[in-house]
Amino acid sequence: MDEVFKALADSSRRRLLDGLNARNGQTLRELCAGLDMARQSVSKHLAVLEAANLVTTMWRGREKLHYLNAAPINAIAERWINQYHRERVRALADLKTALEEGPMSDTEFVYTTYINTTPERLWQALTDPAFTRHYWGVAFETDWQRGSTMTWEQNGWRSTDPAQVVLESEPHRRLSYTWHTFTPEFAETFELSDEVLAKLTSERRSKVIFEIEPLGEMVKLTVVHDGVEAGSTVLEMVSEGWPAILASLKTLLETGDILPQPTG
Repeated sequence: MDEVFKALADSSRRRLLDGLNARNGQTLRELCAGLDMARQSVSKHLAVLEAANLVTTMWRGREKLHYLNAAPINAIAERWINQYHRERVRALADLKTALEEGPMSDTEFVYTTYINTTPERLWQALTDPAFTRHYWGVAFETDWQRGSTMTWEQNGWRSTDPAQVVLESEPHRRLSYTWHTFTPEFAETFELSDEVLAKLTSERRSKVIFEIEPLGEMVKLTVVHDGVEAGSTVLEMVSEGWPAILASLKTLLETGDILPQPTG
């Protein structure tokens, strides 16, 4: 965690994180516009934040977008905070609270984690029902070919819809598929109100992307959930759900165990 504390020790880097917390997915030019710093200085600060895994980047066409990554903040708050005086971590706690109060951006969720595994093993964990049931409680029926339909099954609820499809499938590198259909049976299974179901069904279908990148003995996994509108109920729900799912996935692959599943 030394890299995280070092990165957060600089006020300019904290301002960069504040800017991404307010509006995620910014280009270098946009970040420079919000700070009274030279482009080269901002680039250097971003490099430190990336090295600490506090910022992750993705290319959209010719633009390189920067995203705030909550994983190291959560790890400090959940595993390390008791070893430090409260005053020394107040800024971290405030940032963690801000991250948990709402989605990371208005239109997409981005999360990066590093797992001590192989790309092949991680791909299996994302696609094999024996794995997905274990850490997620979900099983998919599909051949994982681009354009193939998907059937979702979870806690006895099943969803089959021609619009539930595999969008991209590059084994051990990249996987993307559309999100499932929200049905009255889904709401009943997961005890959602009629009001929440109405909001979910009124929104356009979203999608999730998994990007897998080997880094020595580790694998970098970036998850992007997008295709939603500002103020999306789906985005609010997945922004709470994905961190827990990915934490269980990481624990399963690294230890063979899973984290306790939330109830209710």
